[in-house]
Amino acid sequence: MAKNQDEEVRADELEDTGSEPRIYELGFHLDPELPVEEVKRAYQAIRDSITEKGTLVAEGEPQMLQLAYTISRQETASRRDFSSAYFSWIVYETTAENHADIIKRAGADTRIVRFIDLLTNKDTARHAVEMHELFAKTQKRAPEPEVALDAELDAALENAVV
Repeated sequence: MAKNQDEEVRADELEDTGSEPRIYELGFHLDPELPVEEVKRAYQAIRDSITEKGTLVAEGEPQMLQLAYTISRQETASRRDFSSAYFSWIVYETTAENHADIIKRAGADTRIVRFIDLLTNKDTARHAVEMHELFAKTQKRAPEPEVALDAELDAALENAVV
């Protein structure tokens, strides 16, 4: 059953003439060595290229994070390895033709370490926004586990009979 649905999606993609708007999500990592102001300019440039060609649905501003694995990129004279990056995402609606232009611009921007662009829908985008907000709230409230464990250990040692 799932295979038939996948085949239907692929058939729909092949039949796309470029005139029907679709929802896409662009997730990207920006160079972690960029100054904060340059990160904001890079994000704004990507955002502007999207709003020029389509409609913004949802977005998440850049946040520094540790990557799950090292990303290597060949540059002009050498190779660079990235273990952290500024991550951001933008969900937008546009035609297939304009989508190709957006991807081309993202690929040409040297401040972007890596990006992924997915076909999605508005419900999934709304859910992503809710999950990012929930994650941000839990990060602010979560106590430092090591600190809590150290306090418990100190209390246990004070009460211990030596």
